[in-house]
Amino acid sequence: HVQLVESGGGSVQAGGSLRLSCAASGYTRSSNCMGWFRQAPGKEREGVAAIYTGASDTTYAESVKGRFTISQDNSKNTVYLQMNNLKPEDTAMYYCAAADIRFRSLWVGYYKHWGQGTQVTVS
Repeated sequence: HVQLVESGGGSVQAGGSLRLSCAASGYTRSSNCMGWFRQAPGKEREGVAAIYTGASDTTYAESVKGRFTISQDNSKNTVYLQMNNLKPEDTAMYYCAAADIRFRSLWVGYYKHWGQGTQVTVS
């Protein structure tokens, strides 16, 4: 049974940086796909970044390429999202999620395990 806990959100000015962390536990597989999603009020949940842990393959939404970086620390069972040059449009609740697939994807339908979310506000 997978459990995910996000942390690291907060309020920053445009151009600032934040690093989100997702602590994972309860995995039954040695490889997995982990993703970061975000949802602003009145908008659909959208994929931000994903990593296939078995191969460290990553993918990003076009809107965050060059600014966000997803990474993992297997020894800590933790996935990170480094967010640089933040913009007001990045303001959203950010969720960590896990998918039982053997490849990378930002399609929300693949993800069956979700954290509670951490708020990011950029002004």
